[in-house]
Amino acid sequence: MSAFITPEIRRRIKSRKTAVAGIAAVAATTVALSLAPSGEAEAGVRTEAAAAAAPVAWKADAKQISAVHESITSQKSAFEAQLEATQAKAKAEAKAKAEKAAAEKAAAEKAAAEKKAAAKAAAEKRAKEQAASRSAARPAKVTYPNNLDGWIREAMAIMKKHDIPGSYEGIHRNIMRESSGNPRAINNWDINAINGVPSKGLLQVIKPTFDAYHVPGTSWDQYDPVANIVAACNYAADRYGSMDNVNSAY
Repeated sequence: MSAFITPEIRRRIKSRKTAVAGIAAVAATTVALSLAPSGEAEAGVRTEAAAAAAPVAWKADAKQISAVHESITSQKSAFEAQLEATQAKAKAEAKAKAEKAAAEKAAAEKAAAEKKAAAKAAAEKRAKEQAASRSAARPAKVTYPNNLDGWIREAMAIMKKHDIPGSYEGIHRNIMRESSGNPRAINNWDINAINGVPSKGLLQVIKPTFDAYHVPGTSWDQYDPVANIVAACNYAADRYGSMDNVNSAY
């Protein structure tokens, strides 16, 4: 409890102690004066009247002492009650102050956490929006099945970029006549084979023709189905106007 006694309280305690001491001193003086002999006794003469009055004075002094004692006790109790109330108030104020500080700290920490979370969410949102924007800016990558249909459609997409004419029907028709759709087909018996440059691939293109009409961005492998179709169509466009115009060996 001593931790809550302020300088003001200490001053009041000191003042109260001084007052109590003063009251006690007055009481003692009163008792002493009441018990002291009269002027005649001081002169060595004790009269019967003085002797008769002594018991009465003693009774009166005892009553007065009791009253003083009760007054001192009452004041002491009042002082202790006031001191206890002051200490309780100081303790309550200190507790309230500590609770307020704790609440303010918790509120500040919560606000900081919410601000951090909001900043993180905003950053994530921006990142998603930027990724979506980049994705939208780039054309979606088209995938083609690894079969004859996919090879023809992929070849036609490349041909379109390079302004090489040719329809799906025309390309498919010539492939089926030349290789039956086998990308590893090779002719080892015609004049080209005799000359050491056999026709290869879906559209049976010889190596010199494949190299001369090869389209950038495609494979240099003569057996690659897409590269073979594009190179053959490029050659047919140069010689016949389009692969659609080819109906026999070319």
